Amino acid sequence: MNVQIFIPCFIDQLYPNVGFSMVKVLEKAGCTVQYNANQTCCGQPAFNAGFRNDAKAVCQKFVADFEGTDPIVVPSASCAGFIKNYYAEVLGPSAELTALQERVFEFSTFLVQVLKTTRFGAVLNGRATYHDSCAALRECGIKQEPRLLLQQVEGLELVEMEDVETCCGFGGSFAVKFEAISAAMADQKTHHALQTGAQYVISTDTSCLMHLEGYAKQQGRPLQMLHLADVLARGW
Repeated sequence: MNVQIFIPCFIDQLYPNVGFSMVKVLEKAGCTVQYNANQTCCGQPAFNAGFRNDAKAVCQKFVADFEGTDPIVVPSASCAGFIKNYYAEVLGPSAELTALQERVFEFSTFLVQVLKTTRFGAVLNGRATYHDSCAALRECGIKQEPRLLLQQVEGLELVEMEDVETCCGFGGSFAVKFEAISAAMADQKTHHALQTGAQYVISTDTSCLMHLEGYAKQQGRPLQMLHLADVLARGW
């Protein structure tokens, strides 16, 4: 299967290994991966900040950059959710836009629902807990797909934390505008992760992991944050 990949801003600038890991896993699953180097942002930051005209220009560019009929795989439920749920509000509804939105898949959803594959020979020894990002859970309806994939990782014990569906406190500009609340939410989330005895916190969204990693390091909490793609690409 031919697939196109969209690499979000966070991953492109701060965690490029996640993009490489996703490509590695997709290729092992038999996909031919295409990357348009002209791609930029999905437009979500400008939209959330209230800059609707700027967001529209970025969204229009995304549509132009991803012409065709191939699936578009995204290692971020936040970006995938924005494209699928808000592009019609920004650009206006159309049959062409609907067709594009139907081609957009968050990484774990694509592996489980489209490729029907959960085992990649990944190895990670230790105990991990999974963080449901707000975008994955509430905008994309993703709950079981990442867990099904992680259950097939050799050596990994997956345990659920308390209040697993509670926000981590990032929320984009929320973390800047409401720093004290954001930090308190990160404190709660990392505390619950530690209570499980986990060494790793795994998620579909690098933005959540970045927020939790920063807080855990500041507080000296022994937790390592891993994107799902990095876990699935380990050990082979």
